[in-house]
Amino acid sequence: MNAGVQFKMQQEESLSDSLKDLKIIISGTFERHPRDEIKKLIEKHGGKNVSSISKNTDYLLAGDNIGPSKLEKAQKLGIKIISETDFEEMIS
Repeated sequence: MNAGVQFKMQQEESLSDSLKDLKIIISGTFERHPRDEIKKLIEKHGGKNVSSISKNTDYLLAGDNIGPSKLEKAQKLGIKIISETDFEEMIS
């Protein structure tokens, strides 16, 4: 008798490599995309979502009402700050 659990990995569809190996943190609220959708878009285009800013972060995707401490830290570390529109252009 065979008993057990089989797991199927659901692979996310890759849309492009336009963000390949880029580490992106998001902060604030966005007009055209919910945060969860933005996170999925980052991954589907080859990027990686990060939860905290460090010298290894490539971009801060800044929406409205961004946390002032994140913004200040990104500026101090010289991390490029992009808008939702900039992000859309990067993945189009």
